[in-house]
Parts: sequence; C-alpha cells; structure tokens
Amino acid sequence: MKAYWHSVFLHKEKCTGCTNCMHKCPTQAIRVIDGKAKIIEERCIDCGECIKVCPFHAKDAKTDVLSDLANYRYKVALPATSLYGQFPTEYDMNRVMNTFLRLGFDEVFDVSRAADIISAYLNDYVDNAEEERKPLISTYCPAVTRLIQIRYPSLIDNIITIESPSEVAARQARQLVKAKTGLKDEEIGIFLITECPAKVTSIYKPLGLDKSQMTGAVSLKSIYPRMLKLYDSMTGDMVDMQMGSGVGIGWGRVGGQSYAVDIDNYIAVDGIDEVTKVLDKVDLEMLRGVDFIEGYACVTGCCGGPLNVENPFIAKSRIRKQAKKPPIFSDEELKSMCSFENIVWTNKIEPHQILKLDKDFKKAIEKMTKIEALHKSLPGLDCGACGSPTCRSLAEDVVLGRAKFEDCIVRKGAK
Repeated sequence: MKAYWHSVFLHKEKCTGCTNCMHKCPTQAIRVIDGKAKIIEERCIDCGECIKVCPFHAKDAKTDVLSDLANYRYKVALPATSLYGQFPTEYDMNRVMNTFLRLGFDEVFDVSRAADIISAYLNDYVDNAEEERKPLISTYCPAVTRLIQIRYPSLIDNIITIESPSEVAARQARQLVKAKTGLKDEEIGIFLITECPAKVTSIYKPLGLDKSQMTGAVSLKSIYPRMLKLYDSMTGDMVDMQMGSGVGIGWGRVGGQSYAVDIDNYIAVDGIDEVTKVLDKVDLEMLRGVDFIEGYACVTGCCGGPLNVENPFIAKSRIRKQAKKPPIFSDEELKSMCSFENIVWTNKIEPHQILKLDKDFKKAIEKMTKIEALHKSLPGLDCGACGSPTCRSLAEDVVLGRAKFEDCIVRKGAK
C-alpha cells in the first residue's frame, strides 16, 4: 500500500497557478511549479482549505459515486450529522433520509445515533483522564488530528482515542446487516454520505485502526440535486430512519461535542487558522486548567465542510434548532448498545515528520545550516511569487532540490 492516500487532488487542466491555495494551506503543502499547483503528499492533511479558496475549481476531493453501489449486494448509507443543516427547517428529515433508498441504498444508519453513544461515554472519559493528558483533544475532525501528527507531535498523548461517530455507526450497521442477511463482509457496502475530504481519507488511510468499517464515501454535493427531486416526488409511508437525539445531531456544528460532554472547562474552536493558534498555546502549556478541546478545520465545524452545499452559518443555525430534540435513550441504554472496548482505537498514532532532510544525521545538519544561510539571504517578504509559500520554504525547497535559488524574482529584480 502507498505511504500516502489523499482525497484532495488537483485538476491540473483547470489550475492557473494563481497561488491562492498555496497561501491558504495551513501546512505549506502546496507549491506552484511551472504555473501549476503541486501538492506535497507528506504535508497534506486533507483539510480542504484549497478546495474552498480555488476560484477555478481546480481542487476537488476523490469520493465514490452511486454506480459503485452495484459492487455490493447490500448497501448502507451513513448520513453525516451535518446533513441536518443542509435542508430548510420545514423539510422533514426523515423524508430526506428516505431519499437514500431511492438512490439505491438498502438501509440508512443515522450517524447521530453513534454520536449519542459516544457522548454517553465521553463525559466519563474526560473526567477519568490523567491530569497530565489534559486538555484532551477531540479526534472528530481528522484534519486536526493529522495536523497534530505533523506539527504538534508532543500533543499526541492529548488526543482522545475514541473512534469517530461515523466509524462507530459503520461498525454497528455492519453487525446488524450481517445478522439480518447472513451476508459476508465483502458483500456489504457501507458508504458515508460526507461533507469532508479528510473523512474520506480516514476511510482509506484510517487513524488509530488497521481498517475502517466503512467501504467508501459519497460526497453530499454530488447527490444533493437528486435528493431534492426525490424528496418532492415521494409519496406514501416512509421508513423511520431518524435515530439520534439532539445531542447527537449537535455534533454537526462547533460546540456540539462540548455540550455533549457537559463540562465547563472546554474550548470549542473552528477554522484551521484559529485551531492552530489554540494548539500553539496548548503546546506552550498556556492552557492549563482546560479539560477538553474540540477543534474543527472548517469554520462552524462540519457545517462548513467543502462537500456540503449550504452556507455554513445557515446550516449551523438549523442544526442548533434541531439539537433541542430531547434524548431518546438514557446513557445506560446507549452504553448497552455498544461497549467501550468497541469504540476505542486499537492502534497508537505516531508523529509524522514532514521535513526529512537526510537519513544521515551529519548530512541533515549540513543541509539545515544551508537552509538557514539561504533564508537569511532572501528578502523575507513571503510573497510567494517564487512558487513557495514563504522565503523559509523556498530555502528548504532549494536544499531539497524542489526549487532553484534564482526562482526568487525579488532578488532577481534587485540586480
């Protein structure tokens, strides 16, 4: 298997080399070479910022399509919690979920139920955690978890090792379908209906697990128009598919997890730049006394996912209203549906070093010295005209053979 698999990819023919994506990338994973963007695989966290800012739609996310359902005898849709924000409040969400049956799925498993189950465990998890691990950091946003891997390795022990709601939902759905149909794993296709390229990547390159229980993911925006048409044409009785309470539905917006945990000392932060600032402070031990952090790469949380269709703030408002739905089950009843052992990671995640100068320590030091010298000789404008996001990154690229010193047009113009 390849070391890297990323959902985010480039439509090279659409790219004009405008550098918008390069400047916005939080991990400096993009360069512009010969007029086209290039993604450095080891740096990319699939946050989707480049998809959002590209005016030419040259960046997109690899997802599955509905025709892929034909490869399985039984197909299950897992609608993400952010789905609740994508339709006007006068829409009946149960009817919305029934459209998945018309799209070719055999069953729907509401991810908000899995969020309810995790919520039932999360409070105790935070309360019982060792103080030196706090603030605990949620893993619900896989882009943030991957950001910690590459930029804040000292915070890996702060990461909560509980699976995502979609992963828990997939495990439950798979068990139910196998018990009901007697089918084998390979005959069951479980597809996340997703808003998020990082979640797609977590299916094919999971964090904390050997293998995801999900088969793939279908982007919501790719099927949304068909869902609207089906919604209008559907008549008769509907299958009851809404399974989650307001607590579970609330996971689709920033603050939803903290509300579920029901503690006072938490930080709910959205937007990758603000998340980075908060993690900087955690790394410097400036947030002692905070017990829990939920961070989202997207503004407003999953409502702002690049594969959604609605304005993130409108979607957030809708989810806030639906999050008032009362509990369906007690915590004990939710815990009886899935044991704690079945929702925790099995594998420890490791730091991910992105600046590998050389295997030989002595040569690595020599290269680092050269980078420092080159950096000092550059103008320090961080203009990006060279195709690297900063002067420092250009110096690194020159030493690593990805660029030439002469690419700095400011220096060239000064001669």
